[in-house]
This record gives sequence, C-alpha cells and structure tokens, in this order.
Amino acid sequence: MLIWQLLDSALVPGDGAELCLHQRGDEFSITVDGYELMNSRVHHSEEVLAEITCQKIAGHKQPRVLIGGLGMGFTLASALQNLPSDAEVVVAELVPAVVVWNRQLLGQLAGFPLLDRRVTVCEGDVALLLREEYKSFDAIILDVDNGPEGLTQEDNNWLYTVSGLSVSYSSLKPGGILSVWSAFRNAVFTRRLKRVGFAVEEVQARARNSKKGAKHNIWLAKSRI
Repeated sequence: MLIWQLLDSALVPGDGAELCLHQRGDEFSITVDGYELMNSRVHHSEEVLAEITCQKIAGHKQPRVLIGGLGMGFTLASALQNLPSDAEVVVAELVPAVVVWNRQLLGQLAGFPLLDRRVTVCEGDVALLLREEYKSFDAIILDVDNGPEGLTQEDNNWLYTVSGLSVSYSSLKPGGILSVWSAFRNAVFTRRLKRVGFAVEEVQARARNSKKGAKHNIWLAKSRI
C-alpha cells in the first residue's frame, strides 16, 4: 500500500499558513494546514475554466490574460492550449515555493507550461497587480483558494468584495472577461458581480473528467463595451 510522502513545505506570506506538497506514487497533493487544497487527479474544472474563458475572447488581437493562482499548472496549460501564439499570459502566484514546485517536481503534470515563451510569472499578490493595471487585460482568471470563500489567505477575500471586483473591472479592457473558479455556488457573489456592472453567466464543470463526482462553479463575468 502506497503512503503519502512529504516532499516540501512553505509558509504562505502574510498569514503563515503552511502549504505542504505530498506524493503517493504518481499522485501529488498540496495541502494547507492539513486540508487538501488540490490534487493532481482532480483538475478537470480548472481546465474548463481556462478553456471557456479563452473561447470568450477568441478573435481578440494579441490577447493579454492574467491568471491569479498557479496551483499545479493545469489552468495555465489549458489557457495556453486555447490562446494564439501572440498572446501574453501573466501568472500571479503568492507563494514562491509553488513556482519552484511547478518548475521542478510538478512540471511534468501539465507539460511544463512555465517554459512557454508567452508566460510571465509575477511572484506576489494578484490583488496588488490588479491595482496597478488599468484596462490592460482581455481576461482575468481567478483560480485562488476555493473561490469567494478563501482558505489560505484571508486577504484573498478582498478580491470577491465589491471593492475588489471593481478593481478587476477597471483592469479589463472593454468587453473583457473576469472568470472565477469556486468549489461552491454562491448567489450572493453572483449578485455582487452584477452590482459592479458585469453581465454574468454561470457554468458548472465536473471536478474530474467524467459524468460522476463533484461539480465546481465557474462565473464568467463580462465587462460592458
């Protein structure tokens, strides 16, 4: 019987939560303070998140996309597969160790997407990056924590407030897309997106690429033209 082995750990900047990377056979898991945050066998909804977002901006010239949260690289890899060769993808990752893991131990899982020349990595809080940009992105993909109810970083909750969503709105080009992944549906968050001015669509996607198992929620929020 295979048992989990601890490969590495790191503290989350700001609140000191501990991220741990584990391996069991060919399976990898990242936990935060003992709670599983992500697993290498469960990533279909993240891939759908990036795929449908990029489909929404198909035809945009030299699209610029921001991804908040690197995870195990599956969201990034899916975005790259669905974007043209002249695209630019900026990945904001709060925990530097996660970037190192994706360049080394986890890289093969998603096909080493960080090696793609279209990718720029910013180690830091995606919220800070959003505050610095104005009408810069064709799409913003937030794959941070569990969605509107953050786990690893309380400050992440700001992203989902009216104030945070307004900053995301301002960072989008006219007609741009803000997409948000969540483990759960949240009617309050849907109303909040609409209050900020987004046209909102919701999509459910299976956690695994099968007809069974949990479903995750994806918000596709379009800024006005």
